[in-house]
Amino acid sequence: MAHRILFVCLGNICRSPSAEGVLRAMAEARGIALEIDSAGTGDWHLGDPPYRPMQAAARARGYDLAGLRARQVSVADFHDFDLVLAMDSANLDSLERLRPADARARLRRFTDYAPQLGTDEVPDPYYTRDFDGTLDMVEAAAQGLLDDLDSANRPG
Repeated sequence: MAHRILFVCLGNICRSPSAEGVLRAMAEARGIALEIDSAGTGDWHLGDPPYRPMQAAARARGYDLAGLRARQVSVADFHDFDLVLAMDSANLDSLERLRPADARARLRRFTDYAPQLGTDEVPDPYYTRDFDGTLDMVEAAAQGLLDDLDSANRPG
């Protein structure tokens, strides 16, 4: 059975769709079966594709985000996913408030999987304009997440 992972940022147009696209590509390359989605805590961009500069930076690294569309996180997501990963403290706080008491999903920061980055947050490139820096962080955390999932699935 595939792990189900949801990435969450503010508007679901930069960080979380990038994480979705990067993890999907890396998991496929490693032969790890995952179900991956992304969402935002806000509703400003519902139905919109990822932000064009974010798509361009991702495309330059071989990740295709064009088919993704923004959606807002829901209470049902805490029952539908195994792991919900927040991109920053503000979104983690919002998710903790939304999370129902009987949720099955674990809630963590995405950067928990990349302690070498020395930060708890993936800065929002919509404001920082550092799309490549965001992708560097997302790739590092995705690699750490896959390593964690891989080691958890090894016998012994």
